[in-house]
Parts: sequence; C-alpha cells; structure tokens
Amino acid sequence: MRAWQVREWCEPDGMEFCDLAPPDPQPGQVRVRNRAAALNFFDILQIQGKYQSKPPFPFTPGAEIAGEIDAVGQGVSEWCVGDRVLGLPGGSGFAEQTVLDASKVFRIPNGMDWAPAAALPIVYHTSYFALRDRGKLREGEWLLVHAGASGVGMSAIQLGRAFGARVIATAGSPEKLEFARRQGAEHVLDYSPDSSNANWVDQVKQITSDRGADVIYDPVGGDVFDLSTKCIAPEGRLLVIGFAGGRIPSIAANRVLLKNMSVVGAFWGNYTRDHPNYMAQTQSALEGLWAEGKIRPEVSHTWPLAELPQAMHALAARKVLGKAVVLP
Repeated sequence: MRAWQVREWCEPDGMEFCDLAPPDPQPGQVRVRNRAAALNFFDILQIQGKYQSKPPFPFTPGAEIAGEIDAVGQGVSEWCVGDRVLGLPGGSGFAEQTVLDASKVFRIPNGMDWAPAAALPIVYHTSYFALRDRGKLREGEWLLVHAGASGVGMSAIQLGRAFGARVIATAGSPEKLEFARRQGAEHVLDYSPDSSNANWVDQVKQITSDRGADVIYDPVGGDVFDLSTKCIAPEGRLLVIGFAGGRIPSIAANRVLLKNMSVVGAFWGNYTRDHPNYMAQTQSALEGLWAEGKIRPEVSHTWPLAELPQAMHALAARKVLGKAVVLP
C-alpha cells in the first residue's frame, strides 16, 4: 500500500510517500481501505514536532478516515468486511489502508458520501463536547464562534443552531464571512486586525443589546481570547478550544471575578480517554442530527492522497473553508 511517513520532524514537503506492507489487524481491531482522509491543523503541528502528541519515528499522520472494512481481527464480531465506516485512528490515516481499534469506527450515516464522512468525527465531536457538556449552551443564548469558516467553526455554528442558540461568527475575509453565514450564523463579523470593521467587540455588544455573548467558542487564542473577555456576558462561559493564532493567552483573575465568568477548557481527546463510552454516545447523537438535516460537514477542497503536502500548505495558509480531504 502507499502511505505517507514522517522520519524526522519536518515541514509537509519533508514527508515521504512510501510503499509499505498492509498492516494486519490485531485482536479487537479492524483494517479499513480508505476512501477519504480529512486534514486537521494539528496534523501539521505534529509532523513539525510542535504538538503534544509525539509518535515514535517513522509514523504516518492522519486522524480521521472513511472507507470500507477489508479485514477484521480476532474477537471482532460487530463489524464485517465491506461495512462502510468512518473512524478515528489517532494517526496512520494518510495511507491507503489503516488499522484501528474496532471501538473507534462507526457506521457512516445513510446518504453521507466518503469526503464528508471523513470530515465529521473530530470537529463535530469536539464542538458537541464543548458546547453541550463544557459550555452548557442553552436555547436562546447568544453564542459567539471565532474562526467561523474553519472546520471547528463550521461545526460549532451548526451545532449551536441545532441547540437553539443565536449565533454570531467571526472570520477574516468576505468569502469566509459568507461561508459562516451559510452554516447558519445570524450575524458575521470581520475580526481581521487590518479590517476597517475590526471593532468586533463593540459589534458583539451592540448585537446583544450590550449584554455580551453567553458562550464564546475560541479555537484561536492570542488577541482574540483577550478581546473576548471584553464582550462576554455576565456568567458567560469562554471555551478554550485551541491556539491556532499561535500565542497561548493568559487572563487577569479580576476580570473573571468581576464578570462572574467561567474560562472552560474543552480538550475532547483527553476526555474520551477517561470516558471510553463517550465517543459512541456522541456519534449516536450526531447521527440523529444528520438525519434531521441539522448538521452537514462541508468539504471545500479535495486532493489526491499523493498531493498531501499541497493540501497541508493550503490548510496552513488559511485557504480552506470548512474541511480539506485527501482521496486515496
């Protein structure tokens, strides 16, 4: 099979596209013939050696896939060869075949194609966990989603609407603002520093009748996090999703006190390790929302698997709307 491998910390062009023997599933595992594998920003950080997870060399990156099971390991009874599944291997996805635990594959919902199936798991599971379980988002509340044209932003907007919230989204270009609006954002605000309309903090206050946003979903960090503390509602919840902006922010405790606000971490990966049944429960809920037409993963770009470095460069340059997928 063909697979990308990382033999030392590198940029995307430093990976190697190799011929490898197909891996055999061990007891409790299945092997998937991949039809699509989705990209995430942390894939780039991981091959650079900048991510918290550092696999031993050589390794194949890629954390979410969709395809057909082509082999099952001993003791696996719930899956058969030919089943259409999406999966969360936690690595090894950018290959023609991937082995992963049977507990981390799920049946593809009816009517969902390969590319959106691969694009669903990480961002929608993350946003479901953040908004429902960590942020306790309630119907009628104001939700502010930063990076509304990203994969996590797309999922947060759609799920926020599904949970009955009123959604404001930020993005950095007219094209991205229109994308966020298509996902269901009621208001879209340009938060790019060089924008003539970059007073998004005041705009959030104006939209919410000077109350501020009840829940703020922040995958950016840096200045965006700092400014978010100025437009959060009393008793608001500021969700820390990640730091795509580069700088890990800090906050003065007096601001937390004066606003009775909560700064809430939403690290889905660690939570699922501590709660083994949570992933299946979330996937079941997401399947229901898909069937009701309330969530729709949008893939703006696809590349052949052989062009993975080009796909990573596009993602790093913020040229992707929603999700990017490679197709073996």
